[in-house]
Parts: sequence; C-alpha cells; structure tokens
Amino acid sequence: MTVPSLGVANVTLRPAVVADAEAIRQIYNHEVTTATSTFDLVARSLGDQQRWIADRSGAFSAIVAIGESADGLPVVGFGSLSPYKDRAAYSTTVEDSVYVDRQRAGRGVGTALLTGLVETAAASGFHAVMARIEASGTASRALHVKCGFELVGIERQVGRKFNRWLDVAVMQRLL
Repeated sequence: MTVPSLGVANVTLRPAVVADAEAIRQIYNHEVTTATSTFDLVARSLGDQQRWIADRSGAFSAIVAIGESADGLPVVGFGSLSPYKDRAAYSTTVEDSVYVDRQRAGRGVGTALLTGLVETAAASGFHAVMARIEASGTASRALHVKCGFELVGIERQVGRKFNRWLDVAVMQRLL
C-alpha cells in the first residue's frame, strides 16, 4: 500500500521479507550502537536478522517502508507488532516497534509505519497497542501522540545503557 505522509513521496509499506534483512539490520544496529531507542546492547548479525524476519507471521509480522535512501537500499524504515505479555489475559494487547533510517527522520516515514501497524492491529482484532519508549525519546513520544497514543506511565530506571539509568515511557492506544 502506498501511504502519503508528511514530506515523503510514495512511501510504500509491505511485509518484510528475508531479502530485507541487511537493510533492517543496518537501521537497527545503528540504534543499538549509538542510541537508547532500543535496550539491546549487542548488534545483530545478518543471520540473527534473517531469523527475526522468518519468525514473524500473521499479525506479528514485520513491515517495511520502501523509498529512496542515501545508501541505495530501498528500505527506509521498519516496524513490527509483538505480543505484549505471555499470559493469556494479555492476548488482545500488542506492543509496537518502529525504526526509521536516521537520514529519513522527520519526513513522515515513522508516521506511515505506525499508522500501518495500528491498522494491522485493528484488522487483527486486537484491543490495545502499547509502546515502551525510552523516556527522553521526544521524537518517538511525539510520533505516538500524533498517532493517537496517550502516556499512561513512566517506569523509573528500568534499563541501563551507555553507563546510565534509563526510564521508560509507557504509551497506549485503544482500538
């Protein structure tokens, strides 16, 4: 599906395929090694990323945003839905993840991806979408507000990365 979004011409969303693994890995590993947008501490190998994609299916599949990027790879961002918690009573709730190539930040790619994930969650019969965002991640928090999420809490000092304690903002959208 083609999604018109702020400042992005013809961003197309589609399910991720194993052939997207290297582009997704580059975007994700940049966040692992330089930012607190993920609490992962170890960069993914290509094999790790291929398995991550292969393990996703149905409502929990990953999607990619296709557009033009500076490095020539067409994937400019990706997102996924994951089970929120293991216990059965949580089965109607999912958690979203959205990552955008830093060179494409602020151009609507994240909005397109998160909108696509919310639509997928609704079409799959989920009731709530949760986001757990490092609390100082103002761009991620603003993206979620723009897409109808509300802040429902702050978890204090639940993560540690780059030798500092990190808080997590918990955001929610009911469908």
